[in-house]
Amino acid sequence: MEGLAGRLMRRVEDMAGSGALDGKVVIVTGAGRGIGREIALTAAAEGAKVVVNDLGGAADGSGASAAPAEEVVEEIRKRGGQAVANFDSVAEPASANAIVKSAVDAFGGLDGVINNAGILRDAIFHKMSVADFELVIKVHLMGTFYVSHAAARIFREQASGAFVHFTSTSGLIGNYGQANYAAAKLGIVGLSKSIALDMARFNVRSNCVSPFAWSRLIGTIPTETEAEKARVARMQAMGPEKIAPLSAFLASDRAKDVTGQIFAVRMNEIFLMGQSRPIRSIHREGGWSCDSLASHGMPALKSSFYPLDRSADIFSWDPV
Repeated sequence: MEGLAGRLMRRVEDMAGSGALDGKVVIVTGAGRGIGREIALTAAAEGAKVVVNDLGGAADGSGASAAPAEEVVEEIRKRGGQAVANFDSVAEPASANAIVKSAVDAFGGLDGVINNAGILRDAIFHKMSVADFELVIKVHLMGTFYVSHAAARIFREQASGAFVHFTSTSGLIGNYGQANYAAAKLGIVGLSKSIALDMARFNVRSNCVSPFAWSRLIGTIPTETEAEKARVARMQAMGPEKIAPLSAFLASDRAKDVTGQIFAVRMNEIFLMGQSRPIRSIHREGGWSCDSLASHGMPALKSSFYPLDRSADIFSWDPV
């Protein structure tokens, strides 16, 4: 039988250029380059009025420039779409509120938020600075919360809305040198599920997308070993335009029955990712001690332990 991911892929393919977002107002954060840019262009092509948010900073979060967001807005308008640029940071509550306000001021409302903005500051754990850990958490996890929280009040009042949050297999599975990024991205999964649960009564949906695509952030990954070089080479073959259709679909009314899910997109493949559930249990009358755990408990569970896999170990085949 065809699973949810297969049915979803067919619906995404059928949607292209079909006006799935006609009349909708959508915010795309981090939309000046890479994946965010492609999402903004696709959302506009599907009929959305788009707030193109981008601080215009470097991959590590430093600096700022209006040019990336303005260029995307200009491209959307040349294609006959409607868009405005916004240059506020997602990483502060006041500026996140300003992002949402810009949608209401420009287009009179808000229907969808696609939380894509992010930075990378990779380092092996014992060499990672507190500042680099905190900044990545602030931009990814707190930024997703700030923008979503500002939008949630509008969604509650109008009894509709959609959130699409970007996670990563670095958090879902694991990767070297990305403790800050992995913690933030797995935190976003928990945040998305909580939003889906809390706001279902208001007809508000929340889903996550884990992208496999070449971007300037991926371009900062070290390539010192042959394995790292091979991983990056595979990523270079995967364009950001492949991520955009699913993101636009999840923001549309055609995904009205899809919420609380985690998807991964890898070229032409869409995966429905698992969520934590018990896989095995042990019981001992009278409870456990350190001795009984060592002699019986852990040996009984060990065959079901997860290995220390990285994302590349699980997704080891060439993208199709």
